[in-house]
Parts: sequence; structure tokens; C-alpha cells
Amino acid sequence: MSAKSEMNEATLLSIGEVAARSGVAASALRYYESLGLIQSVRQGSSRRHFPRASLRRIAFIVFSQRIGYTLEEIAEQLNGLGVNRAPTKADWDRMSRDWRARVKQRIAELQRLDMDLNHCIGCGCLSLKRCKLSNPNDRAARAGAGARVWMGDVYPDD
Repeated sequence: MSAKSEMNEATLLSIGEVAARSGVAASALRYYESLGLIQSVRQGSSRRHFPRASLRRIAFIVFSQRIGYTLEEIAEQLNGLGVNRAPTKADWDRMSRDWRARVKQRIAELQRLDMDLNHCIGCGCLSLKRCKLSNPNDRAARAGAGARVWMGDVYPDD
């Protein structure tokens, strides 16, 4: 925010109030601020105070993270809103379309994992050569001999 005069004191919340109301730790709020996701106002005591609209932005950030978005992706979505503006219903509708697509993608991934688990439970192989969970398409073989999985090697992509 550019000037204290733009904000009425009643519309500003201390970092402690924002943390309590949003359920987000003050350290996370400072981190979000450092990334430009939210913005504070420094008053005479140089303590952070946040516009009330920050609560909606923080709710958006928290929910987006639960869906699986990175903070970088969240920043891209919030950039279109302006710094101190809370998302409107139209904003929520637009952004929730992306969320729905992400949720459907994650559901599909979990369903594939569920099917693979059923296969593993049925076969009981625990063989790295055949296991769809630990070694899909025997990717470990392409990384060379040895205890690759336990050493943390990254498999070549299929």
C-alpha cells in the first residue's frame, strides 16, 4: 500500500490478528509478503498491519495450496487482482475453473494409484522389476545396476 492515509485504521489488522483469523502462522504471512502475495502497511511502530482484504487473499492461498498449486502458480493467479484487492465472486468463479481441472486431475491420479495398489495387494510380488508402484515400466533397470531406489537416484522418464 502506498500511504497510511489510504487506509482507515479500522480496516487494518495486526499480523497477530491476521494469523489468528486465518489460521496461518505469522512466519508464513511474512513469507507470503516477501513473495508479494500479500502486502502490509508499516505504521509508526514499524509493525506490520494488513488490509482486511488480505484475509480473503490468504484464504485463496491456503485453498490453492491444498489443491496442489505452488506458491509461484498462486502468485500468477493473484497478479491479475492487484495488490490489496480481495478476489470478487467473478474472480473466484474464474479461478475455481482452474481449481476444478486440477482437482479432477488429482482424482484421476489417485484412482490410478488405487488400481495399482489393488494389483500389488493381489500379486504380493514386491519385485522392483515388476512393481507398478516402486518401479513403473522397470525404470530402475535403465539407471544401471545396484541399489538405485534406495540411493535416491532419479529414474529416466518413460
